Amino acid sequence: MARVIINGDDFGMNERCSRAIAQAFAKGLITDTTAIANGEWLEDALQLARDNGFSDKIGVHLNLTEGKPLTEKICGFTDFVTDGYFNKRAMTLNRELTAAENDAVYAELEAQILRLKNAGIFITHADSHHYIHNLPCLLSVVVRVCRKHDINKLRLRKNLPDADAEINAYNATLRARGFITTDYFGRPEDILGREIPDSTELLVHPDFDRDGELIDRRGMSDGYPIGDRFPDIGRMNGVELIDYSLM
Repeated sequence: MARVIINGDDFGMNERCSRAIAQAFAKGLITDTTAIANGEWLEDALQLARDNGFSDKIGVHLNLTEGKPLTEKICGFTDFVTDGYFNKRAMTLNRELTAAENDAVYAELEAQILRLKNAGIFITHADSHHYIHNLPCLLSVVVRVCRKHDINKLRLRKNLPDADAEINAYNATLRARGFITTDYFGRPEDILGREIPDSTELLVHPDFDRDGELIDRRGMSDGYPIGDRFPDIGRMNGVELIDYSLM
């Protein structure tokens, strides 16, 4: 039996995707979600989770690439913030951060974690927007802030359908630093037509298309999300859906 976690990213980013995540929970299509603490709809999203019984299945979606920062300290660093908003430049960082940058990133990520904790959320796990925790220059600060706040479950670097030596080494480093992880991580298309390996996390982006249909968002077109309809992975033979709290 393959144990599979299906995580819906971007909870709290906006009303549309937050309501799509709630619907995906109701239909049994996802097991967990991760919340963007600087999201424009976060407070309403957390209330939606309480009202619909999944407030115990929320992790933190660490974010340095979109929306407004929660702290002022990071705003002086243009590799992260332009005109008061995060930019995606952080996704391309391939250098060591200065001590001041490390302090600013730590302060911002801690503020994001504390915003969820102060709202009464027990953070079950961590991952990141645009995979920023996979960047070698950010790994140490992510590890440090997660350890301080007793977050011991962290998403792998993508290793489905295949992984090279660098990816395997990175994932081994997470485990060596004491994090609990699945054995595999990817997207639904990485496992369709294949036997799903045990201990797998799949990432999805629940959203509604222009017709109001629930989809796994792949992008935007004319202001509307586009993507695929959800495969009902939980109904596949040999699959057991679990959530992060059971790891």
